[in-house]
Amino acid sequence: MSKINGIYAASMSVINPDLSLNIEKTIYHAEKIIDEGCHGAAMLGSTGQAQLIPVSEKIDLLNHLTKSKYKEKFIIGTGLNSLGETINLMKIASSLNFKKFLIMPPAYYNYGDDEVIKFYSKIVESLPESEIILYNFEKLCGYKFSVKCIEELVRRFPSQIIGVKDSSYNIFENLKLDNFSVMPGSELKLLKGLKLGCTGIITATCNATAKLSRKVYDDFIAKKEQTLDQKLCDVRSAFEKYNLISGLHTYYSKKNENYQNILPPLRLLNEKEEKELFNTLDDLNFPIKN
Repeated sequence: MSKINGIYAASMSVINPDLSLNIEKTIYHAEKIIDEGCHGAAMLGSTGQAQLIPVSEKIDLLNHLTKSKYKEKFIIGTGLNSLGETINLMKIASSLNFKKFLIMPPAYYNYGDDEVIKFYSKIVESLPESEIILYNFEKLCGYKFSVKCIEELVRRFPSQIIGVKDSSYNIFENLKLDNFSVMPGSELKLLKGLKLGCTGIITATCNATAKLSRKVYDDFIAKKEQTLDQKLCDVRSAFEKYNLISGLHTYYSKKNENYQNILPPLRLLNEKEEKELFNTLDDLNFPIKN
């Protein structure tokens, strides 16, 4: 089992005008944000519009991702409600030597801890070589992990359940497990989380804040004075006023038209929202992507 440490972006997907996934540019984007400071990238997560991308395109991406110079730095999301499809996609990824997965419980249906434990148990039984990061985000799937549920999953599968991305923020302050990665889903929680023993973050806005986030992380590890945490938090707060996918694609598309395409029912920010966002970023002296 390998612990996950550092700054990870929930990487964006680049969409063609015909709304198909642009494989080459999606991989290039992920590599670029790693170059900018991220320790790695989570591919095909919610920020990458994974729930809206066809399984065939996900498989195509995985096949091309094997050629990336940063292959070892990728976590693979599934973005699927079906247990069977989740397992099938993971088996394909595993055959390509991807072992780390970010998996959210299914959306739409109501269920509790016992059902969630059964869901992940079926995955581990099918792929005992996998390493799974639980995705805790009640806003998206309707279920919020409890500390007790995670403790039980780790007790049963200590080699497979290796961490949690906490975007509901009810876990990162309270869960203490040895050799287990706890990673909040926001830069606003980065420094506080590190002080509490968390191992880093996995966030959407690290697509834009990679350099700032890495500086805050590195300064904490080196026990240096924090000089950029407030700016980092202010930038995150600026994006957080809007749908993060809409805000990030609008931000990137200002300088690169490849990012103007977005899968329905998602959309770019409207003219008023865009102006507000860019005025705020300008006040923070935060540059537009080039």
